[in-house]
Parts: sequence; C-alpha cells; structure tokens
Amino acid sequence: MEEEAEMPSRMRKLSAVISVLMIAAMLLGACGTGAKGTNKLEMYSWWTAGGEADGLNAMYAVYKKLYPNVEIINATVAGGAGTNAKAVLSTRLQGGDPPDSFQLHAGLEVEMYQPDKYLQPLDSLYASEGWDKVFPKDLISLLKYQDHFWGVPVNIHRANVLWYNKKVFQDNNLTPPTTWDEFFKVAEALKAKGIVPLVIGTKEGWEAGHTFETILVGTLGAEGYKGLWNGKTAWTDPKVTEALNTFKKLMTYANSDYSALTWSDAAQYLVDGKGAMHIMGDWTDGWFTSKGFTGYGWAPVPGTKGIFDALSDSFAAAKGAKNQENMINWLKVAGSKAGQEAFNPKKGSICARTDCDPKLFNAYLQSAMKDWAVDAIVPSVAHGAAAVERWATAYKDVMNTFATKGDVQATQAQLQQLCKDNGVCK
Repeated sequence: MEEEAEMPSRMRKLSAVISVLMIAAMLLGACGTGAKGTNKLEMYSWWTAGGEADGLNAMYAVYKKLYPNVEIINATVAGGAGTNAKAVLSTRLQGGDPPDSFQLHAGLEVEMYQPDKYLQPLDSLYASEGWDKVFPKDLISLLKYQDHFWGVPVNIHRANVLWYNKKVFQDNNLTPPTTWDEFFKVAEALKAKGIVPLVIGTKEGWEAGHTFETILVGTLGAEGYKGLWNGKTAWTDPKVTEALNTFKKLMTYANSDYSALTWSDAAQYLVDGKGAMHIMGDWTDGWFTSKGFTGYGWAPVPGTKGIFDALSDSFAAAKGAKNQENMINWLKVAGSKAGQEAFNPKKGSICARTDCDPKLFNAYLQSAMKDWAVDAIVPSVAHGAAAVERWATAYKDVMNTFATKGDVQATQAQLQQLCKDNGVCK
C-alpha cells in the first residue's frame, strides 16, 4: 500500500524532469538557428537549370559552410525572366505565406511588389556591410526606389550579346556583323548553305521583347533608348519605325519553330551546329559552360558597340519572413565577395561588386567586366530595370505578337499608347 501511495509522487517528479529536459533541448536547438528558433531558410527563384542552378548551388555551398545547421529550402519555379515565378510569388505574398527571400530584378520591377506592404527596407544592411563602397554608382542608383534599398544585387548581366557558332563562321569565311546591313548579308550567305542564320525561341513570351530591346538600343543610341522610358523620346519616332522594320526582317531569317522553343532550346541549335547566331543575355555563357560547349564566340548586337544593356539579379527580404535571422545571413552572403565569386562564373554573369578577382572568370566574362567599366549603361526593359512591371509586361506581349504578325504601324501605335497609359508620354 505504501508503494502504491508513492507512485503518483514519483510520476509527478519524473514528469517534471522530462519537462525540464525538453525545454533545455528546445533552447539548445534554437541556438544559432535564426529567428523564432528556426533552422530553415526558404529561398525563392526561377533558376532551375544549367548555369543558373549551378551558380545558385555554389552560393548555397558558401552559406552552408558558414551556417551548417540551417536547412535551405530551394523553392524554384521554372521559366526564363521569372515569367511564371512572379505570378506565383505575388499569390504567396498576398496570401500571407512569403518565402524568406526571393529573386528580384534591380530597378522598377520592385514597384509591383508594393514594397511598403510586402518588403523590408535594407538600408541598415547596406550601411553595416559597406555595400555603398563596393557596388558601382550606376547600380546603386538603379537599386534605390522611394529612397530605400529593397534588394541585394548578386550580379550584372548584359542583354545585348550576339552569340555565334565559331566553326560555322570559320567554315563559311564569315565575320561577326557589326551593323544590320552586315547582319543581313551574313544571314543570306548562311541561308544559302542551309544553316539557320538566327535562332530564337519565344515560347515564354519575353524573348521577342528582349531581342527588340537590343535593336532599339543600337538604332536610337543610349540616350535615345533611355528616353523611351522617361518620355524624352516618342515611340512615334522614325527610328522606332526603323527598329521595327529591322526586327521584322530579322524574323524572316529565324528558325520556323521559334514559338515552340525557350531561349535555351534555341541556343541548342548553336551547340548542334544547326544554327549560326543567337541574340540573348550572357546567362547564355553560363548555359554553354554547363553543356561543356566551347565553340561559341560573342559580339555586341549590331549597332550597340560601346553600350551595355544592363540588368541585375538581386534578392529581397520579405516582410513577415519566418526565418528572419537566417534570411539576413543569406543576404550578407549574397552581397559578399565570396558569395559572388562562387556564383557568377557559373551563372554567366559578372559580380555586382567591383572587387572580384577577374582570374576566376572565363574570357567572355572578363570582356564583360572591361565593357561594364567603360561603356554607356542603359537599363533593360525585358528584365525589370527600365519600366514598371505592368508596362514591361504589356511591352513584351505586344512584341511577342509582332514577332509573328509583323504589323509595324499597329505595333508602333500600341507602344505609344502604352507609354501614355503609364503616364510617361503625352
């Protein structure tokens, strides 16, 4: 009977000991894992394949070395230029389920995310990390919106690159064209040999806008092109007409299956030796590298020598992030020399920082570093830098239709109306 009377007392003591041990274990598990005792970091991007994924994984490796107990949740949505990812992300933000950090093009793309409502300003992080001293002034001005920083840039990309198959050019005694007249002469020579002169894929809806953007840059010049987005250049300008006619003619030399292909599907034509030229950003360099393909050359898109059509990938901090400390540490890695030197050689881009070691980069990327330092810089519209998202999206839709229909007059009128609709043109 005495043993039975002691049982409840023993059970209460045992329960108390277990409770203390559980609390201690929880406290120990929380040490060094981030806000709210978490040990996760949810990262959101559209980098799913080739050099993009390789570069991202290299930066993850830098983070894991510093924070080995944090589990990285690699939340990705496939689709070039973030076509699909942006829609899914908007739904998550509005639904109160944000990832901790997500990919964001530097520039006016931030407007679509209502930064005051959904993002954390990063001014204090810029100050503590000294990024105002290692990011170039052109990039700093691009990163500011409503006088705050909302993203940490990891790279600089160039949009206006003409990639070509070196063997195809050598076998046909051709040199990379520097003007559109030269381009069409080269295209005729290639067409006569049964080689697709220009490969393009428009499946995801942004690639035609990307290509036309580079034609605009070369036809209007740096200041004329920038004027399209601030109202100083009218979309009714004769040079815009000229650019549209150039693009229309260019499409007559393109692969017939362009509407069924992504940009990387089109680039495969060069790898296979079935196509000669491809206008695309320098993530193509990373993609070629991931494929083990070295037989490619590069040149500025005709008419754009001395102009750098720029974009930058950055990472934002979501308001209400579940893993705040881990997310801040991620942003520190993203902006660091070690993080950018791991990421960019594989991604096919150059560092946003000015102190990266050029020896870590291949010949193309070293050339891009030199051009970035001296060229006139213009912002890409297809990749979120030049215009607010609603305008950029409408522009890409118009140009995707133009690639197939080729109605110059109607398209030019539509582009002018879009400028008016966005309060820039009168």
